[in-house]
Amino acid sequence: MSNIPKIIKKQRKYFNSHATRDVDFLRGRLNALRSELILQEQAIYEALENDFNKPPFETYLSEFGIVMSEIDLFLKKIKSWTKPKRVLPALLSFPTSDFIYKDPYGTVLIIAPWNYPFQLAIAPLIAAIAAGNTVVLKPSELTPNTSQLVHDMVSKIFAPEHAMVIQGGIPIATELLSQRWDYIFFTGSVPVGKIVAKAAAEHLTPVTLELGGKSPCIVDDTVPINLVAKRLVWGKFLNAGQTCIAPDYLIVHSKIKYDLIEALKKRIISVYGANPESSPDLAHIVNSKNLDRLKHYLEGETILHGGGSNAQSNFLEPTLIDEPELDSAVMSDEIFGPILPILAYDDIEDIKVIVNQYEKPLSFYIFSNNKSFRKQLLKFFSFGGGVINDTLIHFGNKKLPFGGVGHSGMGAYHGKHGFDTFIHKKGIVKKGNWLDIPIRYAPYKGKMPLLKRLFKLLS
Repeated sequence: MSNIPKIIKKQRKYFNSHATRDVDFLRGRLNALRSELILQEQAIYEALENDFNKPPFETYLSEFGIVMSEIDLFLKKIKSWTKPKRVLPALLSFPTSDFIYKDPYGTVLIIAPWNYPFQLAIAPLIAAIAAGNTVVLKPSELTPNTSQLVHDMVSKIFAPEHAMVIQGGIPIATELLSQRWDYIFFTGSVPVGKIVAKAAAEHLTPVTLELGGKSPCIVDDTVPINLVAKRLVWGKFLNAGQTCIAPDYLIVHSKIKYDLIEALKKRIISVYGANPESSPDLAHIVNSKNLDRLKHYLEGETILHGGGSNAQSNFLEPTLIDEPELDSAVMSDEIFGPILPILAYDDIEDIKVIVNQYEKPLSFYIFSNNKSFRKQLLKFFSFGGGVINDTLIHFGNKKLPFGGVGHSGMGAYHGKHGFDTFIHKKGIVKKGNWLDIPIRYAPYKGKMPLLKRLFKLLS
């Protein structure tokens, strides 16, 4: 018999003791976690390198550095963020003092993915703990070295009734989702996100779903091609394309399409060499199942560059493909790998036809120096967040909310937005007793004109 229900019961009891709402205690735990992160920095690099050959530089840039920045922000701001916030009262209720209190939800389940297995596990953990919750964290079974390291770190810093890691695959995830939680935070694919949302609905549990989708990148004919290629190769092939906000496909103005293709080819070779499998700067695919999925996308397509693979090392070259059909396999699913389809357009109506073929994306990228063109695109399309004249960098600004819309997700986090995700804002009105305006009380006869004037005056 599973002990998961017992774990949740213990965490709920601990939460109800109010121990997790003591700011000094929380700062102590977060400081201890910060010290452990620094101590384990090299081990983190090694775990991710062992899991899918991730370069240490990319680990620092996209995982360790982001987590350290996040925990430093929370340590600095936790005291002010947890205080009640005074707001202007409604004059119709005069005299009052009005406040927003910040209540943690309670027992939180975090399910983390494999593509950024350290950052996407620890960053939401930090936010949930700082907000005063207890946490059960399930890391991905596809990155066992990183998941074990996360388990060991959390076990060292936190009592199990406060935060603990439960490892396992689909059966464990299914059992966790069958329990009643006060909040669920999930990062992963759209199909699994639907399963999480359905499970949460059984108990009316609020959720944050950080999903994905096909994030387009539009390139017009007003930008420097070599600079575009430089930024695209970085954003697309970071982590071997296994990034939920990676440009999923290009829509390039027909005037510059082939010039951009040549620039992309040159940049790929410049960065990763003639034999990219030997490059120390290119991650590999997480496992053979995902490699086979990606190779299937290439079947029958026109390959402009790359396409080579090695099943022994789960490697796939950075690959460019030309004008796939909009209903092809590579254009029907989120690619999540180092494959970049390239489509041409002549006018904005062509772009609409392509982008509207798919669900609302998590990210949206525009390379253009034409302000009117950029404004039209931002107005026409709904998406989670985006960048003009670069890729990915919106993720790195903790002042910006990060999250999707529609099939690309719901809810947002990072920085203060992450703290707000894991709290309930409770409105409180403190009524004064020194004055009691009688208009609201019955009998109402003759009061309607005055009531209407008051509403008009105060609107």
